[in-house]
Amino acid sequence: MGYFEILIVFFSLVFFCLFFQNKNGLPTNWPLVGMFPEILKNVDRIHLYLVEILEKSDLTFIFEGPWFTKMQLLVTIDPANIHHVMSKNFQNYPKGSKFNERFDVLGDGIFNADFVVWQYHRKMAQFFLGHPKFNNFLVKKTLKKAENGLIPVLDHVSTLGIQVNLQDLFARFTFDAGCTIMMDHDPNTLSVDFPVNPSSKALDDIEEVIFHRHVVPTCVWKFQRWLNVGKENKYKKAWKTLDSFIYKCITAKREDIINNNQKEDNEVCTDLLTLYIKDDENLKTPIGYQGDKFLRDTVLTNFIAGRDAISITLSWFFYILSKYPEVASKIKKELDNIVIDWTNVKEMNSKLVYLHGALCETMRLYPPIAFEAKTSIASDILPSGHQVNPNMLIVFNLYAMGRMKSIWGDDCNEFKPERWITKQGNIKHEPSYKYFVFNAGPRTCLGRDMAFIQMKIVAATIIQNYVIEAVQEQRVVPNVSIFLHMNNGFKVRVFRRPS
Repeated sequence: MGYFEILIVFFSLVFFCLFFQNKNGLPTNWPLVGMFPEILKNVDRIHLYLVEILEKSDLTFIFEGPWFTKMQLLVTIDPANIHHVMSKNFQNYPKGSKFNERFDVLGDGIFNADFVVWQYHRKMAQFFLGHPKFNNFLVKKTLKKAENGLIPVLDHVSTLGIQVNLQDLFARFTFDAGCTIMMDHDPNTLSVDFPVNPSSKALDDIEEVIFHRHVVPTCVWKFQRWLNVGKENKYKKAWKTLDSFIYKCITAKREDIINNNQKEDNEVCTDLLTLYIKDDENLKTPIGYQGDKFLRDTVLTNFIAGRDAISITLSWFFYILSKYPEVASKIKKELDNIVIDWTNVKEMNSKLVYLHGALCETMRLYPPIAFEAKTSIASDILPSGHQVNPNMLIVFNLYAMGRMKSIWGDDCNEFKPERWITKQGNIKHEPSYKYFVFNAGPRTCLGRDMAFIQMKIVAATIIQNYVIEAVQEQRVVPNVSIFLHMNNGFKVRVFRRPS
């Protein structure tokens, strides 16, 4: 090829790019490859990138994948759209087969379930989480883990003057507490020697691969799965590790129930696994879903929900407090002036208004689950005017939602616990379709109060007894994941408060 021909090819490519490139700052829908190059280019900053895109697109845009994948996503954070999908036209938007494919490790757990199975999970959760004895059981186990796990570790690192990764510490706390509450089994990962736990590590690997499945064409990750290579190989190994751990716990729990069948302890509420096993034995589990596989799916789903949501929020909460010491001082003052009965949720909320507001504000800016998704059954028109086609994937980006001026005002990027306090000094409640952290409509999270109790116990334990100081010159940014973990953790030094 001569010099003249090279120039022609070069200028043709330049013209091609300029002709197809979007002038409004939104992703360019290129021929053949769609918008996929834009995602690849920004994958390391995907959360901030989606903030920029959704701001420019008036809260809703359609992502077009490569033509051969037939991948089309409607991404929205418009509160009216969320209210429509999650409540007003709920029946048209189940989780769907696409969601189940990406989260197949969860089987028939409540995250994946639709219709009859979802209704069963919902009924069980309402009965169990709303039971007064369970609330006492939850508080007792959480306080015990704080006393026997959290405090000894914090005392240890403060005495030695060593750094600790607070995100790892909270993940250990919630993993141990979650295992205890769900199966009455404490793996004791929260100890001064910080033991490696294969099951906890497997959960991290599972979440990483699930996000990967969301950002690459389905045919790509399915081909990797068929070859058993790359991230899909990691996924398979992690799945096997979790199965081994959970099935052993189920077997042990069945034996325990048989051995203690004649004993009744009216002072202690049974764990979640025991409740499901007894329900299964009474033939109340939906037909076709009985047995250890269904129990395994239920336990694993609750593992992910309980461990990550709470530990992620606590990590970002103390990260923010390290930047806003005046907020930490106000929380300590609030705690110092009251005596708390942790089993009385109503009383706790009336006394810990500022702490509650600080936790809500943390989750507004750093929601533990960054993405939510639904699939349409039939055609529909959203309140924003966008057309929804059958089997279309609807994606909500909670991280971007908390940073929209049109939703939260011009001060949306500022941390203000006062945003959640009324003029009368009570907790202010926002509509769930605006504050989507705990989902909305029929799928609103039933574990909300449970999560707040555990987070407040941990926050109070630390703030009243310790000073947390962030290690300087560390870059704390969200990980590229469905769950909003910190990419490199959060390293701190811990100092005991004088008695």
